Amino acid sequence: MTRKISILVVDDEESVRDSLYNWFKEDGYRVECAESAKIALSILESDNFDIILADIKMPGMDGLEMLRRIKSLKKDSIIIVMTAFATVDTAVQALKDGAFDYVTKPFDPDDLSHLVRNASKQISLVEENEVLKVKVATLENVEDLIGVSEAMQKVLKQVESVAQSNSSVIISGESGTGKELIARAIHANSSRKYFPLVSVHCGALTESLLESELFGHEKGAFTGAVYNRKGRFEMADSGTIFLDEIATISPKMQIELLRVLETKSFVRVGGNKEISSDFRVICATNKDLKSLVEDGSFREDLYYRLNVVNIHVPPLRERHGDIPLLVDYFIKKYCTSMNKPPVVIDPPALQRLEEFKFPGNIRELENMIERAIVIGNGKKIFLKDLPIEKSFIESPFESLDDNEKSHIAQILNKYNWNISRSAKALKVDRVTLYNKIKKFDLKPLDK
Repeated sequence: MTRKISILVVDDEESVRDSLYNWFKEDGYRVECAESAKIALSILESDNFDIILADIKMPGMDGLEMLRRIKSLKKDSIIIVMTAFATVDTAVQALKDGAFDYVTKPFDPDDLSHLVRNASKQISLVEENEVLKVKVATLENVEDLIGVSEAMQKVLKQVESVAQSNSSVIISGESGTGKELIARAIHANSSRKYFPLVSVHCGALTESLLESELFGHEKGAFTGAVYNRKGRFEMADSGTIFLDEIATISPKMQIELLRVLETKSFVRVGGNKEISSDFRVICATNKDLKSLVEDGSFREDLYYRLNVVNIHVPPLRERHGDIPLLVDYFIKKYCTSMNKPPVVIDPPALQRLEEFKFPGNIRELENMIERAIVIGNGKKIFLKDLPIEKSFIESPFESLDDNEKSHIAQILNKYNWNISRSAKALKVDRVTLYNKIKKFDLKPLDK
């Protein structure tokens, strides 16, 4: 998916503007013109250009001052200055201030075109490098999708089948089951894999912050908005946007999101320009969205727009056959990252892990192994190295819910019902803990 390189021509001479506009338009560039530095800066407040061709000698603000202003706006544009009054000092000053190069008037169209092509190549190299970084970051965790259990094999087959489509996906499952890894796997196996996967944790942001994060904002849109800022939908152009904890967004944001999904366009906060973006959306939730639709807290039309494909990630307690593989993977991962020699796990310790129900799922298992490697003797992980209390092991006479309720109540009472500390100890987020408290009707008197 290639895009047109954009050029802004800034010159007070109409004949120069017209000539450059026609030259570069014919060569396939997106071109706009401005007759003064002031107008150019105004255009740049709401739009970005890859290359700016600017005359140095103009009425009012000259090209050098405009160059400095553009750089202060943190714009990434490549700037080529043009002048009929070239001196060594002028050229050196322009280059010092950040210009890519300069040309003298009257210029040969072929020479200027060659210079612009060189600038375009530099832009392409920078973008290819960024895409490569994104690709590496996206792919490096895909191998974490480990599982031979029937439940996990079903998930992996779903990932493979939906990856090549552009359909919206909802990934459901408890906290810590690896929903983001599933999203990464879908993206990494799709035709969009060489473009960004942009993640947004919806539950961690207020409504106003989420709006700015998703759609971006214009300079001056609110206190602290000192620069124009791209939103996540804009960053995800040609790629994928991953919306985690989608069930937490407000009714207002549900309406905004529905509109973006329908039109693939949006307006930055404080702006008035419609911006288009070609993205695929993948969402994740640890809640039952269908129930939220039925009780009126989540829009039905948005639900059906998002839920084209649903992938449910099973909790670790339903895939105990995968625990030995996961343990082996995490041991290798942390021994490597800590520069420690390989260790093995003692059979009784592995057996205890296979009996444990892991309310925090894979995230909890990973934390246990990391901790064991840090505090262990460096050769073997023993039962004493694992932070598992016997009372937390599932009993054949006790239901999963009863055991989980008892475990959560014990932790809450231990920390005097401090939600933040209890959630940290349980290795879940605060929202999940609040939901569990509501589900089990727990109260501070449960001691």
